[in-house]
Amino acid sequence: FVTPLSVAALSEEQVYTDLFSLKDETEMGHIRLSRECDLIVAAPASANIIARMANGLADDLASTTILASDKPVMICPAMNPQMWENAATQANIETLRARDIHIIGPAAGEMACGEIGHGRLLEPDVIHKAIADFFSTGKPLAGRKAIVTSGPTQEPIDPVRFVANRSSGKQGHAIARALAALGADVTLVTGPTALPDPGQGIKTVRIETAREMLESCEKSLPADIFVAAAAVADWAPLEYASSKMKKTSDTAMTLSLTQNPDILSTLSKPGPRRPHLVVGFAAETDDVIANARAKLARKGCDWLVANSVSAANPVFGADQNQVYFFSSGTMEEWPKAGKDEVAKNLAIRIADFFHCDTVKNAAE
Repeated sequence: FVTPLSVAALSEEQVYTDLFSLKDETEMGHIRLSRECDLIVAAPASANIIARMANGLADDLASTTILASDKPVMICPAMNPQMWENAATQANIETLRARDIHIIGPAAGEMACGEIGHGRLLEPDVIHKAIADFFSTGKPLAGRKAIVTSGPTQEPIDPVRFVANRSSGKQGHAIARALAALGADVTLVTGPTALPDPGQGIKTVRIETAREMLESCEKSLPADIFVAAAAVADWAPLEYASSKMKKTSDTAMTLSLTQNPDILSTLSKPGPRRPHLVVGFAAETDDVIANARAKLARKGCDWLVANSVSAANPVFGADQNQVYFFSSGTMEEWPKAGKDEVAKNLAIRIADFFHCDTVKNAAE
């Protein structure tokens, strides 16, 4: 639909399409292209080029230029919703994220094929803004230190069994990336997940139990921001069996549990080491709003992000989330969006908080 000549006329620049162009390659075409740029943007980025990037293939001009470059890369995925949700594509996306590739989109909506879902290319003005933001020297959270918890905890019963939950860590990892993108110095304390370390200069601390998570968070203090996105197990076995517990002829077994330390309440307590902003999370199956308001008051945190994890609203392991945001007696219902988008919205809200707080302190 759009020819190279049209792009050349509009941009007033030469358009390159052929890896083995005799004229271009005598001037080291793809190598020069990979060096003489500040940012490489792949838009639209199909499932195919994403797979080639993840596996280091170089069989056309675009993939060869990207592989030969040491410059930042931004991709704007666009494909059929089923292709986007395919496990292979999601694994490739996680691989690229771990390599600090900037991933913008995709959007949700109706596709050219008539299907509806995630996979639409973002609108040009949104992509333009993402590029402009990339080159913006202003990082609103530069100089701020953040601690983010993510994933589940596993509380061992014996060497082969444990008490845990269904958290995938996708939302917590996305929040860590979003805060880092705004300039924060981020420490991610994560329970066992299948996700790779997020990269972007984020320090990742892997733990298993709630006590280990609390210890790692306290060691990471002081911090300006604490986001408790992890799904921490509320209870742990009272006793740990050093050998595998064998099944007996008894038809029932009693497992005694003890409460785990409350990480959110502990880091919300007033004191010189309390983070300036503490954000809690609540996963509820019933009465989400009422239970979230009660938790916000009970825990002593500044903000709370809540969502429904009922059987009718599968969230664990999903790529989308629909949350309620609570602060200072107010409640906002955020629209359902990708977990990366939810993370960006929260990170922007955090940046706005510190900007307003800085202005307030300066006025005082």
